[in-house]
Amino acid sequence: MRGKDFFGSCSYPLTCVGSVVQSCRDTNGPARSLTRHAAGVAVDDDETRVVHEPRRDHVLARQRQGYILDRVREDGGVRVADLVRELGVSDVTIRRDLELLHDRGLIEKVHGGATALDGSALFEPGFAAKSALQQSEKDAIADAAAALVEPGTAIGISAGTTTHRIARRLADVVSLTVVTNSPRVADVLHELGRSDQTIILTGGVRTPSDALVGPFAVAALRSVHLDLVFLGVHGMDEHSGFTSPNLSEAETDRALIQSGRRLIVVADHSKWGVVGLSSIARLDEADVLITDDGLDPAAREIIAGQVRQLMVVEPDRSDGAGAERSTGSEAAFNPADAAGSSVATGLHG
Repeated sequence: MRGKDFFGSCSYPLTCVGSVVQSCRDTNGPARSLTRHAAGVAVDDDETRVVHEPRRDHVLARQRQGYILDRVREDGGVRVADLVRELGVSDVTIRRDLELLHDRGLIEKVHGGATALDGSALFEPGFAAKSALQQSEKDAIADAAAALVEPGTAIGISAGTTTHRIARRLADVVSLTVVTNSPRVADVLHELGRSDQTIILTGGVRTPSDALVGPFAVAALRSVHLDLVFLGVHGMDEHSGFTSPNLSEAETDRALIQSGRRLIVVADHSKWGVVGLSSIARLDEADVLITDDGLDPAAREIIAGQVRQLMVVEPDRSDGAGAERSTGSEAAFNPADAAGSSVATGLHG
């Protein structure tokens, strides 16, 4: 199994890393710092990417299968050829491992490799895998969410691909303080280079979705008081509410929610009906839910009856900007603040 990264609490521009780091030299380039993990995996700290390196020794079957599960969970799928190279074993051995994991209901075996079972409550895709999904929907949701941020406020941003897009749209917000448990969100805001923005990154253990979770993250979040909290979720359901496949991430998200005066959930239509292992919050705990027009009418009616305000955005499917519709007790979105046209209605759920 791959080791876990640990980050201490910090505020940029400081860098805090608790993983075991050693320097190695690429035969085709200069020395670089790699964070080593089990099964021959390293994180390239300079380029923020995972480097899968071949191992000459043969690992135990349990270790191999744990490594395979990690790869499938993080990347959404894996090829036999890649596993042969990374683990240093024969393709027969890898295929036998895949068959065993498939029989146990942990992966879906396909020609040439394996994919994740996305219907499982434990399925937790990695950041890269999720980033490729519903891109236009996430962009439209992020536009509407960023328009709600006022200068001089303190906000919380959870980990996730939609919340990552929100962070990229905060360059023009002056005197902003952001607390996040996402290294990727913190990196984006730090790279904007605004001296009047304060970026605070919690500590914690990194999950496949690149969230920092656990007691260090929870302790940091319990000590702050925020105006708005932007929460990305794995799934949402009428009965289970907003959920996560990771117990520790759900606990950390709950602490983030409790630190804020107002909760804004960002979730595209594909999240409806998906139920993760652990509940984060009930639907009626959300002050605002921003989703896209792919959400079916029945689901909209259910959500509008639970959340205080439902905002439905229309993704940009052409060269022009998309539109946004708001359903709720207040008009929280100002069309003049966003590019393109917008339609707001004062309907009550």
